Amino acid sequence: MNLVNIPKQVRVEERMIAMASIGMLHHRKDPINVRKAYAFAAVAKAEGIDFFYFTPGKVHLEKRTILGKTYEKGKWIEKRYPYPDVIYNASPPISDKASEIVDELRKVIPFTSHSVGDKLTVYNKVNKAKKFDQYLIPTSELTNYKVLLNMAERYTKIIVKPLSGHKGAGIFYIEKLGDSYKVSKDEQDSIFSENQLIKFIDNHIKQDTYLVQKFITCRTKLGNVYDFRLHVQKGGNGNWLITAIYPRIGKIGSIASNLGNGGYTCFPDIFLKQEFGDNYYNVQKYLEQFALNFSNHFESLYQDVLFDELGIDVGLDEKSRLWLFEVNWRPGPPIIVNVELDVVRNTLQYAQYLANKNKKY
Repeated sequence: MNLVNIPKQVRVEERMIAMASIGMLHHRKDPINVRKAYAFAAVAKAEGIDFFYFTPGKVHLEKRTILGKTYEKGKWIEKRYPYPDVIYNASPPISDKASEIVDELRKVIPFTSHSVGDKLTVYNKVNKAKKFDQYLIPTSELTNYKVLLNMAERYTKIIVKPLSGHKGAGIFYIEKLGDSYKVSKDEQDSIFSENQLIKFIDNHIKQDTYLVQKFITCRTKLGNVYDFRLHVQKGGNGNWLITAIYPRIGKIGSIASNLGNGGYTCFPDIFLKQEFGDNYYNVQKYLEQFALNFSNHFESLYQDVLFDELGIDVGLDEKSRLWLFEVNWRPGPPIIVNVELDVVRNTLQYAQYLANKNKKY
């Protein structure tokens, strides 16, 4: 290529792209113990991106340097780096000191990932904006037993979740049966009187903050509960794209479909054809359209925040109505063959986009 005939501005932009560096911030000291670190190092090399791994304790704030690790010739080598152009914050800080360092880095370096807040924050933002409130499940904060009794009276079947829980932990199901209540938790069923239920609930809300929701029935033809994970990411152009859409199927008798609780998945096309027959293609396109439209809308609800990745959990009830279960800002890698490297590539290309979008500090 003859650079003489290329405008100076174009040459500068190409050099900026080539020189962008990405730092992966994690709380674990050794990247060997972080499975995706190697994948990031490998894909970064293939994409022509300078990449290194580091922890908060290796940051020198005064000198604006970081003692990071890069993967070379089969091993992680420690080197000193200037601040990267962008930080991929792969995990939260685990100490007050680490939090202080991360806060200082945020002031001068763009981070790829940002929290969406807890379940109630997400619910309130979507509800207030109205545009997508038709997909929200009726939800209340469980401040006292009266809230739960009113919800059970209104909907008969309800579900209770920890406000900040994840992977289906701490969830229990309640069904009103005349003057008594069936309570299902950890695959154990109990029948409570109203007074027993009140004591049960009071004991829980003293220990944690909970939400209570109408129970939405989303079951396969065989009776397993299930939902769909819509995994979306930003790409190299800064726009949302669909990384994967796949079902999460709970084992028989379970009230949660989370993979961490014994659930499983399968290829989406097989599942859609099995459950929706000739209508499978329309369902697939509906989920894809919702994933992109909702992601754009959801991001607009957060002032001055750009998300890089979302895990949107939705269900389709017996009438094929779509319900929004949850929005996650650090979704796990899709449990689908050949997608893990796509996730890494998208993350790095979006980080490259941020590096070129933001001015050097």
